[in-house]
Amino acid sequence: MIRTFNAPSAYVQGCGVLDSIGSYVDADGTSAVVLADETVFDLVGESLSTGLEASGFTVDRIEFGGACTHAEVARIAERAADADVVVGVGGGRALDTAKAVRAEAGSRLVTVPTIASTDAPTSSISVLYTEADEFDEFQFHGANPDLVVVDTAVVAGAPTRHFRSGMADAMATWFEADTAVRAHATNVFEGHSTRTAHAIARTCYETVREHGRSAVAAVERDAVTESVEAVVEANTLMSGIGFESGGLAAAHSVHDGLTQVAETHGATHGEKVNLGTLTQFVLEGRETDELVDLIDFSLDVGLPVTLADVGLDDPTEAHLRTVAEATCEPYETIHNEPFEVTPRAVRDALVTADELARERVAERR
Repeated sequence: MIRTFNAPSAYVQGCGVLDSIGSYVDADGTSAVVLADETVFDLVGESLSTGLEASGFTVDRIEFGGACTHAEVARIAERAADADVVVGVGGGRALDTAKAVRAEAGSRLVTVPTIASTDAPTSSISVLYTEADEFDEFQFHGANPDLVVVDTAVVAGAPTRHFRSGMADAMATWFEADTAVRAHATNVFEGHSTRTAHAIARTCYETVREHGRSAVAAVERDAVTESVEAVVEANTLMSGIGFESGGLAAAHSVHDGLTQVAETHGATHGEKVNLGTLTQFVLEGRETDELVDLIDFSLDVGLPVTLADVGLDDPTEAHLRTVAEATCEPYETIHNEPFEVTPRAVRDALVTADELARERVAERR
């Protein structure tokens, strides 16, 4: 059994750290392309450019169109062809686009998340979508970012919904990685999990559960506390390493299935993943008390637990069939479960998790 472990070359996190980003970027080179949308440029563009220019870089700003598609990657890659460093700034789609651009340009990559909503900043994968905003494909680049810079003051100032979403994504890391290990499934790098990756995935979940409620309360007030720092690290670094080197299972496949239904397009990645985790619990036959515990925590911090919460108020059988079939596509990681998974089993687990969540919500009123 060959075990593999990959991670970013460097990770820097702290309140106000973006002001000194230039001191962390490898100075081997002179040209930097900064990829961000207009809102992000307004938020951090000046401090980014100043920090990079202070270290001797010329900066070319490229406005991100908002969707990580093949066309967008090709457009930006053409302009970034001669850059020494590609700096992706913003949310998961901007960072995934920067990773795909780096793969074509052969440059170094710096990711600067402005929200702690996914583990995209540290991972080696790009998730591409169609022009209709449906999941298209994963691109496996085989190399993680050279540097990840997370300014917790910026993250705490972002909408709390993004922060919560990242917590859901982070919690799924443990349940998927643990399932993958038990099933002897391979990870993103086509090896088996190390004990280190498995431990990081577990610590990721424990950190979110220990600090999550306090961290959400702080972020609601744009405050940075030790609990915020802990959850940002879990959402970003631990989750990124945990899912790539630990392995994935059903939760993210259910997310991919949900993206095929237009009604869910208003829900974030992590919100759909949270339903995926609950569905994975039912699919695996976990104890009801364990499911209820996760539902309760999700409700406490404001995460969705029912299909209605992500836009499917009254799902038809056609909706459910579409989700279940897409969830079970041959390339999906749901097949890392230690048993055969069928669309019918996914459909039944999804509606059962939804019903149990509805019952729990009613009980708590």
